[in-house]
Amino acid sequence: MEFEAIEWKVTKWAEERGIYKNYSLTAQVGKLLEEFSELLTAINNKDIPEIEDALGDCLVVLTNICRMEYGGSLEYCYEQAYNQIKDRKGKMVNGTFVKES
Repeated sequence: MEFEAIEWKVTKWAEERGIYKNYSLTAQVGKLLEEFSELLTAINNKDIPEIEDALGDCLVVLTNICRMEYGGSLEYCYEQAYNQIKDRKGKMVNGTFVKES
């Protein structure tokens, strides 16, 4: 399924449940931290199905945050992030990419 189509389905799901009408951005960021914690646990346990589930949950919450705060899409935010990093140079240090100063 295309990214745009699934993002639309997530948005429709959230609208039907009143998530955008009655949201708290702080609560949604808390939910995102909870999902990231589940992702970290799944990674530490090397549990591929749980990793996939947690990543999907993180994307759902991120989609909702983009919609709530900006009325935009995760795809748009993703594109903006790519435009910032596309020409970035750096190196890997202890498993993390560190950009040049």
